[in-house]
Amino acid sequence: MAKSNVQVMLTKNVNKLGKLGELVSVAPGYAQNYLLPRGLAVRATSGVIKEVERRLEEERQRQIAIKKEAQDRKVALTTIGGFIIKKQVGEGKSIFGTVTDREVAQLIVDKTTMEIDRRDIEVPDVRETGDYEVKIKLHPEVTAILKLEVLPE
Repeated sequence: MAKSNVQVMLTKNVNKLGKLGELVSVAPGYAQNYLLPRGLAVRATSGVIKEVERRLEEERQRQIAIKKEAQDRKVALTTIGGFIIKKQVGEGKSIFGTVTDREVAQLIVDKTTMEIDRRDIEVPDVRETGDYEVKIKLHPEVTAILKLEVLPE
């Protein structure tokens, strides 16, 4: 007759099983012969389970605070309105070069003193003067959309 699985808390990341601090259910032999002797896990007692639940709750609260900060930054960015950038213009309305994420990041810093990572800025393909929308990813669930007006110098 097979024994039921046992719960252990991982003390290190284990491939195809889980990450540090997770509670996992494994076969008793795997726990006894592999995980416990190598220090990869400890038996899940009521105290260990409470500690894991406390850490998970702290992490959840931290993620909520990060998302709230991103939403506050979005409100701050959108209340500014639009940005204006001046570029050299050739024939018609076409500009020399394009508008880069670095230029937009610098505009934001100059206007707000808010640091935005340029890799989080999505600039459309700007080839001529006009109005454009720039997306700034502040959090996986929070994206700010700013107006960018490209004018001739």
